[in-house]
Amino acid sequence: MAQRDLNPAQKLAVQHATGPAMVLAGAGSGKTTVLTARVAWLLENNLAQPENILLVTFTNKAAQEIKQRVRAQANRDLPLCGTFHSVCAKFLRQSGGHIGISPSFTIYDSDDQIDAIKQIYKAHHFDDKEFAPKSVHALISKSKNELLSPAEYEQIATSNFQKFAAKIYALYVKKLKAAQALDFDDLLMRSVELLQKDGPTRQRWQQQISHVLIDEYQDTNTAQYVLTKLLAAPQNNLFVVGDFSQSIYSWRGADYRNMLALKTDYPDIKEYRLEQNYRSPQSILDAATAVIAKNTQHPILSLWSEKTSQHKIIAYSAESGESEAAYIIQAVSEQLRHHPASEIAILYRTNAQSRLFEEALLRAGISYRLVGGVKFYERKEIKDLLAYARVIVNPLDTVSQARAEKLGKRRLEALESARKKLEKLSTEAPQEFLHQVLKVTTYLGKYKPEVEEDRTRMENVEELVAVASQFETVSQFLENIALVQDKQFADGDLEGESNAVSLMSLHAAKGLEFAVVFLAGLEEELLPHSRSIFNPEELEEERRLCYVGMTRAKERLFLSCARSRYQYGVRSNRIPSRFLADIEQTLLEKVEDGRRDSYSYTNTRSIPLTDQRTLVVDEEMIEDMLSGKISIDAFIDS
Repeated sequence: MAQRDLNPAQKLAVQHATGPAMVLAGAGSGKTTVLTARVAWLLENNLAQPENILLVTFTNKAAQEIKQRVRAQANRDLPLCGTFHSVCAKFLRQSGGHIGISPSFTIYDSDDQIDAIKQIYKAHHFDDKEFAPKSVHALISKSKNELLSPAEYEQIATSNFQKFAAKIYALYVKKLKAAQALDFDDLLMRSVELLQKDGPTRQRWQQQISHVLIDEYQDTNTAQYVLTKLLAAPQNNLFVVGDFSQSIYSWRGADYRNMLALKTDYPDIKEYRLEQNYRSPQSILDAATAVIAKNTQHPILSLWSEKTSQHKIIAYSAESGESEAAYIIQAVSEQLRHHPASEIAILYRTNAQSRLFEEALLRAGISYRLVGGVKFYERKEIKDLLAYARVIVNPLDTVSQARAEKLGKRRLEALESARKKLEKLSTEAPQEFLHQVLKVTTYLGKYKPEVEEDRTRMENVEELVAVASQFETVSQFLENIALVQDKQFADGDLEGESNAVSLMSLHAAKGLEFAVVFLAGLEEELLPHSRSIFNPEELEEERRLCYVGMTRAKERLFLSCARSRYQYGVRSNRIPSRFLADIEQTLLEKVEDGRRDSYSYTNTRSIPLTDQRTLVVDEEMIEDMLSGKISIDAFIDS
């Protein structure tokens, strides 16, 4: 894009003179365009040579796109353009020897890292049932991202789990050193160490790099923040692009407060705001802004668009999760008359929600692809539990027997010892059957609720139990799953089709856009998630997630909720999400079970109590509870 094609706000940012700059780039505001144009402008005006520019992104795809655009605009190649990890690997290959790193070091991927930790367990006879290697690895990774050495982490460890992780961390560091290997987190941490400890290396890179440009700055962690400051010094020609409202990866160590910290560390930083949106009609932006505007811990952009739409946002209230899926797939079929399948996406908060949509799409014969995830019945934890079930229903199933053995001989022995009871349950109560299988095998003990990936697996198991509760026998339940699985391949490999409807979590949707977006499960305890309801910081992240989902839509947006849903194997009543109540009701066309309706969403919430009663509160009361002005007990007593 030539300079003349930039809007006034983009042009101001691109032509920023010298010193630090922060570009707050709203969803769909052309941030890649600005980054590319900035590089081209620096080169065209001889303010830098290609080797003087460091441009860092978070994905290889984004880096490749920017490289290609710069080549097209300025006819130059950028040698220092890539992800944080790829750039750091380059630093360490060239200069890591100064801190004892071999130039031929191996990079361990996630599987290698887990295998290394398992080898430590085996060598020291640690019990992997007590503290799962994956959970320990997650803590080690978090520590490295916060630049904590094993000794430093040991000092702040409080629980037995943390103290054990600190011990493994020290052994893990030694093991990697002996293998001349670095993991992904080491690439960042050791690069910081290199630049801090080795003066000549730091000066060489700082002299070469005159301009540092960083994309998606709201997603940086502590190590990346420190690295940014080291590489930008002493010229401090730092140009970061980000959006507070799209910070949704805190569980990965990302911290939007790094953008706030820049203002402290660089008091003269210049701020630019890109608020013109080129993706969505104004009605969708107004609705999304209404949701995010309730956040108070970071700046909110006022997005505007020249695009309009004759369509209102559809807000659908379904009787159940099943009827919500049926409605969405019917609406998808209608939208397929106007759009290719690749322009349609179904988004949800938890991966467990994909099952209903997968099955409904298969029944409708609509091709789909699962983005950033594995199809429900192919997920490891689902296949594990189904293997246990098949072992009981059919003792001659050697394939399931082999899988069950791999999960642990003690677990399988416990399953076999409960065979009589389980066989009886399998013909009477499939849901209770699965509960008992989980109990006797202690299968869920493999997972730690404090680890995000493990929580997702546990939610998937809960969803499978919910499926079982809809059948009279376990045999019927297993047969249905086999038929669903078989149907996936009726018309070839659906996942391999490029023209397919996209299914994905809200986390996976960031950075993508579609003509038509269905955002499902807008219910309290789902979006916002139950874990966030009484945590102000996490609730703000849930709002950001909802905002990201809504702003993926280029033309049509469908929001839906269910009034009841299977959860933990029982059907429970649901309450519409507070986010629906935040939206100006005139922007919505409300549909209830196929009927146009004029109902209003309210900010009233129901909180189930232990004595079977329900406490009904509004948002003001919840804020009073969060701030400590009044206790839940006081509400109950009143």
